[in-house]
Amino acid sequence: MENKTKIKTARVVTAISSKLSLIICGIILFSVSYSVAQTNNKTTLLAKLDLNRSGLAQVKTYYLAGKADKAIESLLVYYKTRKNIIHPDLTVNASTGKPIVGTLAETDLKRANDALNHTFFVMNGYPAFDYGKDINWQYWPVKDNELKWQIHRMAWWDAMAKTYTATNDERYAKEWVFEYADWVRKNPIGLSEDNDNFAWRSLEVSERLELQSKLFFYFINSKAFDEDFLVTFLTNYAKQAERVINNYSTEGNHLLFQAQRVIYAGTVFPELADAKNWQKSGITKLNEQIGIQVFADGMHDELAFHYHIASANTFYKALRMLDLNGIASQFPQFYLDRLEKMMMAVVEFSFPDYSHPMFSDSWLTSKSVMMKNFKDWSSVYPNNKVLKYFATDGKEGSLPNHTSHRLPDGGIYAFRSGWDTNSTNLILKASKPAFWHSQPDNGTFEIWVKGRNFMPDPGAFLYSGNAAVNKQRDYFRQTKLHNTLTLDNQNLTVDAKELKWSTSNKLDVLVYENPSYENLKHRRSVFFVNKKFFVIADEAIGKATGDVAIHFAFKEGVVDADYISKSITTTNADLNNITLKTFAPQNANMVAEENFVSYKYNEKIKRPAFAIQMPKTENQTPRFLTVIVPFSGIAVVPSIDAKFLKTNGNTLKVKVTVDGKSHKLKYHLR
Repeated sequence: MENKTKIKTARVVTAISSKLSLIICGIILFSVSYSVAQTNNKTTLLAKLDLNRSGLAQVKTYYLAGKADKAIESLLVYYKTRKNIIHPDLTVNASTGKPIVGTLAETDLKRANDALNHTFFVMNGYPAFDYGKDINWQYWPVKDNELKWQIHRMAWWDAMAKTYTATNDERYAKEWVFEYADWVRKNPIGLSEDNDNFAWRSLEVSERLELQSKLFFYFINSKAFDEDFLVTFLTNYAKQAERVINNYSTEGNHLLFQAQRVIYAGTVFPELADAKNWQKSGITKLNEQIGIQVFADGMHDELAFHYHIASANTFYKALRMLDLNGIASQFPQFYLDRLEKMMMAVVEFSFPDYSHPMFSDSWLTSKSVMMKNFKDWSSVYPNNKVLKYFATDGKEGSLPNHTSHRLPDGGIYAFRSGWDTNSTNLILKASKPAFWHSQPDNGTFEIWVKGRNFMPDPGAFLYSGNAAVNKQRDYFRQTKLHNTLTLDNQNLTVDAKELKWSTSNKLDVLVYENPSYENLKHRRSVFFVNKKFFVIADEAIGKATGDVAIHFAFKEGVVDADYISKSITTTNADLNNITLKTFAPQNANMVAEENFVSYKYNEKIKRPAFAIQMPKTENQTPRFLTVIVPFSGIAVVPSIDAKFLKTNGNTLKVKVTVDGKSHKLKYHLR
């Protein structure tokens, strides 16, 4: 019995020993395989370098001697001490070359701390989401395509970089290195068609190129940024740059972003042999596209002010990156002149508080953001006194030498009594067809008086995703949510034609037509009388039949609506108000409408809105006459009366009386 027990024990020990031997062999084989793979990766990266560049002599010597490990060690030392590349988006310590953060924002600290637990802030409009201990980069918590795209832009990495720099806490650098390598491992090109469409869409890839060009400066001196990670980082970075230049978008702002960002890639990492090709590719695209996408008046062809500013910044940032790094004369005078016009267009479509209308896909901006833009732009055009004025909040420079002004190619019309915060402004859109971010909104306008936007456009709310998301995007795009005319509340066709524009100290006049619907043209005339109040005449011309309506939406809050007189008056306690009154045929009536405004992505606020509507027969031309009068300092609402005096194909005459004073207004088209 004792012998049998010994024999059984011996067999168990032998079996365990055999399994341990197999495990040890497996570990050894894995280690060898990993070592070989790493050596191959290092050799592959070294072959992608321009080893004749200044500073890389030691790297080249080791590489030619077949000492890949030593070559990469030398390359890491080179990058940790490199100071000859200037990144325009960073402020650095002159002696150390390290980025300076200043006071760390609480939002950045929170996002960085959340990221340590893989709770990632992906984009504005949504909370941070938990992507799991074992990060699931394909997690889609809300079926909004933007979330699925922007997880691959890694916005929270910027917060981690700033927090690491401000605290010197290696946890943030270590975690960033982990997340970066984890993403590379789990998101190879070809993983799936769906993942390629989101993780490797050229816009997301270009976004990573720009962000990672900054992150490199933040993290390069961390202990976590070792030789192996340098290989991972540079190999992936080069792959991303090649992905973009081989998969440019065919048009639109995406193409501009991509071109600008490969210029960043080629300038920040000139050690990579293909860097000059990336740089040249981006320069060629931007030189080409500034003449295609930007009109002669400076307007970007998507006619969404948010994207106009973003597009202007792509052209500016490319120019600035090259200038700071001594790469001059890559952009001709045409480029410089057209870019300056883009910047001046921003002046023309902005209100005195630096905000701008939310036409099409736009959101509310802030004065601080816009002042930074003007400061950046003024640095490139130091002789432009208007840019200087807005860069310094009026402390230097000078205002434009005009008030009301138009951008004729973009179809943007600005009526102004002045440029100060006590002025009265109306900005209107009547454009040619535009690209994806534009909405069917011709004729819409916003009124800004003494620091308040009384009639903001609805904005965009959301972009695209599943049926529920798309339904909400389509809702905000509807023509009937804008301050314009509709037939049967359907979306209009955009293709306006200017018929008259004139300005003077006493009267500014705009007349345009838009073929809004089949067999129906909308002619809108706007009169700015004595720089004090507005008169708008709307004519629905053509044989189309149905319900014609003009729509007016107001800023959130309480208004006094009189459905009999067809008037709406705001009721702000600070006594800064407007009153709007429409004069229409007897069979017209005023109704309240559902309407929302979206100042930020995925946020909406209900607000008062109304339509003055009437049925249209085939031989009828419905005409509406609307008077909008700002008033302040008093609670008494101005008295308004108005009527058409003459209407035919080429002539319109009206009489408007405000507080007992009459004005006869007209246009005559030749």
